[in-house]
Amino acid sequence: MIERDTIELSIVVPVFREQDNVPLFLSRVVPILEGLTRSFEIIFALDPSPDQTEAVILDARKADPRVKLLKFSRRVGQPMATLGGLQYSQGNAVIVMDVDLQDPPEVLPDMVTRWREGWDVVMAQRRSRDGDTLAKRLVNRVGYAIINRIANPPIPQNTGDFRLMSRRVVNELNRLKECHGFLRGLVAIVGFRQTTVQFDRPPRRAGQTNYNPFWGSLRIGFNGIICFSSYLLTLSSQLGFLIAGFSFLLMAIYLFYKLMGWEILWGNPTVVILISFLGGVQLISVGILGEYIARIYEEVKERPRFIIDRAVGFEPAANPGEQRTGTDA
Repeated sequence: MIERDTIELSIVVPVFREQDNVPLFLSRVVPILEGLTRSFEIIFALDPSPDQTEAVILDARKADPRVKLLKFSRRVGQPMATLGGLQYSQGNAVIVMDVDLQDPPEVLPDMVTRWREGWDVVMAQRRSRDGDTLAKRLVNRVGYAIINRIANPPIPQNTGDFRLMSRRVVNELNRLKECHGFLRGLVAIVGFRQTTVQFDRPPRRAGQTNYNPFWGSLRIGFNGIICFSSYLLTLSSQLGFLIAGFSFLLMAIYLFYKLMGWEILWGNPTVVILISFLGGVQLISVGILGEYIARIYEEVKERPRFIIDRAVGFEPAANPGEQRTGTDA
């Protein structure tokens, strides 16, 4: 078994129903890693899958012990699976990437070169997005613009979870207690020296994506806004004051018409529209407040972010303190 301080690179790959992509991924990434370093590990962070993904990974490990498996006790989702892989990673630098080859392994040499030059975080920034629908591109563009306008710290546009992080960045990430798993925001909070390398994102090689491309992006963007900014609460207050001012103005106009003896031009339809509008604003404001309260509720429970079912290929000393139910050599 390779000791922790001799592993230079860790590759963390969250997977769910990816039995066809795992062999393709390994055939592409292993030769590139072997050209970069003599010591690396590939950690597949597996959400329990109904297909043969686990068996495929274990078969790959028989041929190459540098392949490791981290299986969760239940489906925790890609963000939390990624954090689990970071908890168990042992490399001096850790790279998070997708298994579907939309994060091209050919970008890894540039990322490692930047790290060896002294950068702590090297983010892969998409130059183009082949295969993405117009709706998804629009959501991504608008989402990043909004997040960077109201959230702190800013997040570089067109960057996802595909990134390299130095060991000290990963250690600081592992100390954070947030349970939302928005990696790109957490890395921005940690700070240190950060840079980007550009790449063209290819279409998915095999299988179908396991989340809705439109609503998934929308949900991730909304999560980033809620978790890294209180602006929506301020906006709902400002909107309340604006509507109250409009109501007083409308009342003054109504009183003026009455005093002048002029005919009132509006009637029941106007009242219905105003009441419906105010009701909608109230529900939206309550919903925004509920989103923040829900996140407070999740954080104060302090449940384990994940529970490990199997950890195959890890030393017992690599246990980062998260609860696990089984460990395999």
